[in-house]
Amino acid sequence: MDLSHAESSLLSPVDAAWLSMESPANPMTITVLLRVEGLTASVFKRFLENHWLSISRFRAMPVRRGTIWRWEEDPVFRVRHHLKVSSDAPDEEQLQQWISQRLNQPLPDYRPRWCFWLLPNAEGGAALLLRMHHCYADGLSLVGVFNGLTTGAPDALPAGCPASADTRAAARWLEAGWQWFQSQASQTAAEGQAGVAGSHRQLEKMAMSALRVAHGIGDYLLEPEDTPSRLKPGLLGRRVCRWSSPLPLSRFRSVADATGCKINDVLLACVTLALRRQLKIDQDDLDDVTLHAAVPVDIRGLLPDQLQPAPGEVANLFGTVFVPLPVDGNSPLERLFRVKHETRRLKKSVQPGVSWGLMCAAGLLPVNVQQPIADLFCRKASAVVSNVPGSRDVRYLAGCRVKEQMFWVPQSGDIGLGVSIVSYAGQVQFGVVADEAVLPEPQAFLNDCLMALNDYS
Repeated sequence: MDLSHAESSLLSPVDAAWLSMESPANPMTITVLLRVEGLTASVFKRFLENHWLSISRFRAMPVRRGTIWRWEEDPVFRVRHHLKVSSDAPDEEQLQQWISQRLNQPLPDYRPRWCFWLLPNAEGGAALLLRMHHCYADGLSLVGVFNGLTTGAPDALPAGCPASADTRAAARWLEAGWQWFQSQASQTAAEGQAGVAGSHRQLEKMAMSALRVAHGIGDYLLEPEDTPSRLKPGLLGRRVCRWSSPLPLSRFRSVADATGCKINDVLLACVTLALRRQLKIDQDDLDDVTLHAAVPVDIRGLLPDQLQPAPGEVANLFGTVFVPLPVDGNSPLERLFRVKHETRRLKKSVQPGVSWGLMCAAGLLPVNVQQPIADLFCRKASAVVSNVPGSRDVRYLAGCRVKEQMFWVPQSGDIGLGVSIVSYAGQVQFGVVADEAVLPEPQAFLNDCLMALNDYS
């Protein structure tokens, strides 16, 4: 089954789903901020031309042809369309306001949906902002791109990313899926010929797998919706972002080691306390509150070999689990251990794969049928919480030291709060993006996330 010609420019179903899920109030756009010492416009322009654009997907834009989304190369592509340089010299507070303004600017759909802004004179080092539609890549893919196009020493050359890794993404997935199906059919036939006892064992195994998947789908669909609260008041479509100063990753690791938890558990427990304080402002009875965070889970390890992405390939390969946040927990340790229990249960379940499968299905369905699937995701959570592990070592972009890296996640439907946590070079930073209807000024919420860590010290 050779699909290399007919399907080579199709978007994968999950990439197409991200295009169908966005709305004017909630564009599906990832935002990344890098603080880079000494980066100039001329140096960065050469970097884009020589390295960034070696990834063919970044020269293409998603175009809808009938009911199908296709990657089509921009016939009038120019770097200047995707790089904006400002001579402003904002301090940290002014930079926060400036980035919030960029968050509320739509990306044009008649060009590849990404854009860089560079402020070489920003206080504390050049500020480099990237906004990119989620259909291009997920957070882990972008970290892979970052690691491939930066270096561990200022005078080293980037290893780069394969230029052709993504040119046949949809075709490779369809072809690999077909080959996998054929191999499973052949294996089943061979086992069938091995004897009745072997067939019975195979049938039992298949039945148990089917029951497990069905049970997982049932749990996913029946997960209770969040209690109406001040976190979901209806969106205004105007967003504000804030981010923290870097914190030592060792502080989180020491808490995790002392309690037998994961660093991600500690981060979620800190977010839980901040949300608890927000709800207490309205004097909600926290014992009656159901509150979930939509948490992305990498599914690359769940895929068969035939469907594993190529090194450096940009893709969307994560599922979503809805983690119940124990805002009714009265002590820091109670909240931490309840978070630990829930994250272990969900990550060991089939729910990450089920949610990714639903996203793939949404990308294949007619537009008028996609909305109910999108609503399924947003009704069951009040916030998106994403933790992306970055490079453990300092990286250099075009020979310039990257001091910090931060990102903000998109939300879908009526979810108006996103919390991002990123680690880089032994540091951790929190980022918050919120619709003004949810948090007109998210700095207090961010401060609560940071203060929660003191409860475990």
